[in-house]
Amino acid sequence: MSSAILDLFSTISDLEVVTDALELEQYRRDKSGQKSSTPPSLVVKPRSVEAVQEVMRHAFAHNIAIVPRGGGSGLAGGALASQREVVVDLSSLNSILEISPEDRLARVQAGVINAELNARAEECGLWFAPDPASRPWSTVGGNIATNAGGLLCAKYGVTRESVLELSVVMSDGRLITMGHRSVKGVTGLDLCQLMIGSEGTLGVIVEATVKLLPLEQHPVWTIQATFPDAQRAARACLEVTKAGFTPAMLELIDETAYPLIAAYVGESDSTDGQAVVVCQTNGASSEEHRRAIEEIFSTYGGSASRVAAGEEAEALLALRRAMHPAMESHGTVLIEDVAVPRSRMEAMFREIRTLESRFGFPIPTVAHAADGNLHPNFLFEGDEVPSEIWEAAGALFRAALGHGGTLTGEHGVGLLKKRWLSEELGDEQWGLQRAIKNVFDPTGILNPGKVF
Repeated sequence: MSSAILDLFSTISDLEVVTDALELEQYRRDKSGQKSSTPPSLVVKPRSVEAVQEVMRHAFAHNIAIVPRGGGSGLAGGALASQREVVVDLSSLNSILEISPEDRLARVQAGVINAELNARAEECGLWFAPDPASRPWSTVGGNIATNAGGLLCAKYGVTRESVLELSVVMSDGRLITMGHRSVKGVTGLDLCQLMIGSEGTLGVIVEATVKLLPLEQHPVWTIQATFPDAQRAARACLEVTKAGFTPAMLELIDETAYPLIAAYVGESDSTDGQAVVVCQTNGASSEEHRRAIEEIFSTYGGSASRVAAGEEAEALLALRRAMHPAMESHGTVLIEDVAVPRSRMEAMFREIRTLESRFGFPIPTVAHAADGNLHPNFLFEGDEVPSEIWEAAGALFRAALGHGGTLTGEHGVGLLKKRWLSEELGDEQWGLQRAIKNVFDPTGILNPGKVF
């Protein structure tokens, strides 16, 4: 990056400019297991929305590539940056501007940590539903940019369902507010929803107004059940939804992943060859639903090994929440993210077992079983994904598409999946989406090389 460009950004007030080589090195990675070929040329940390606008005005005028970044918890390589790119790190925009119990909403800056918003909301008898595994360190802006999912999606939806209004800095520095603070609003095209999940390719999200929900007033029950294998566990989970139940959580850990995670959390009574389902019920009928679900599990070969309510239930969730660190303890992890119709989840586990036999390596998999979202994990050593793993991943993606599914349920496209994007969208829709990006980003400076 030329000294002239560095001097240009250094004139902006409310902006920290990072040039230290060790600190720049951190921006080559996110949680995807990938690493850019070089560090970014520069990182800027704006402390006000006006500073973000100034950054984008300069970038637009001088054709400087910009990579927006939140907490760096992304799993698709969407916030990686390299030479000749400037990272806009939004973590310093971290103010909770308003919590309204009357309107059940919060207005926050993009860098607010998800869990911190939840803690503040709880003081008002409310909570923020999006629950990605990265909640303790992911930012609300990053959750929105990737349309993050998590453990509670089947009942409460992905991040999209919790967003009312966004303030976005466009590629030329204009600040635009999209959406509505009101519960309803249908004026014109819904640009707010278009921005959600756009992965920094359409604008820089700086502020959000999000929905909050009342805290649960009834007991929350959690079941941990074991099954002979993932296919029978998937069948049981399908029967739960067919019976009309919508659990708050229905998570499946397959027989390949379970021993790795159990060893990591120190469970001494784990048995190889078992799959585990973690189910949570809430609401006025939570105990009644819990008992009915236990019966369904039993009918399909499952055994409810542990059941708990209240604080004791959190210990049962520890197994599922430990998935990512448990996999990381065995090497570099490529965490994939396909989703299929619920009725095809059992078939997808058969496909995964077939791929394990074909390629000769294990593919430990966990799933949000209530909505058909599977996370197969590929383990390897080093920074470069081996060719045979990409080959296996490609076969996995095509299998998901063949079952009426999608390449990504919640992680996004980023760098990792852009080579397969046109296979799902088709040429006409792919071209239309490119055209939409060009309207928002005519000079192509926003997160170049990602998604498209």
